[in-house]
Amino acid sequence: MSSLPHTGIDLTPTQQRILRELVTRYRQCEAPVKGESVAEGVDRNAGTIRNQMQSLKALQLVEGIPGPHGGYKPTSTAYEALSLQDVGEPAAVPLYRDGERIEEAVVGEIHLTSVLHPEDCRAEIQLQGLVGAFHEGEDIVVGPTPLSELRIDGVIEGIDDVNNTLVVVVDSMRAPADPT
Repeated sequence: MSSLPHTGIDLTPTQQRILRELVTRYRQCEAPVKGESVAEGVDRNAGTIRNQMQSLKALQLVEGIPGPHGGYKPTSTAYEALSLQDVGEPAAVPLYRDGERIEEAVVGEIHLTSVLHPEDCRAEIQLQGLVGAFHEGEDIVVGPTPLSELRIDGVIEGIDDVNNTLVVVVDSMRAPADPT
């Protein structure tokens, strides 16, 4: 188990994945999300999701909405626990795989993990949405970012599906970026 930032709440990696998936799907439709939809996104059984949602409700991270149009929605504590902001639409940071833009992928954060060693530079690209569509060895381009116009070209070295993060070996970085 790991303690989530700002809250001190201990969640299993499975609970973290479920909560992130719920937040992602809720942001996409801005309506309660069915457990079956979350189950599909994290490749789990719907019954398992219902059980996990009960635990997340007890921790006040999830609210259950009854009725035919019901489902689950994240609470403000869930956003805080995942270090996400519950405000408006995020700025769009394009993500390309093998030259094709991936519309469903929203870049949440970019962390440069080894800037001091340019010959071994890596970036962690945290997505709001599942990283399951990506595979190690794929070429990706992130950016340009809205403010600094940073563009990162690299190859996926690893995938952290608990934190929705792609670990990328950086081939090049530039700001402002040239248009794609």
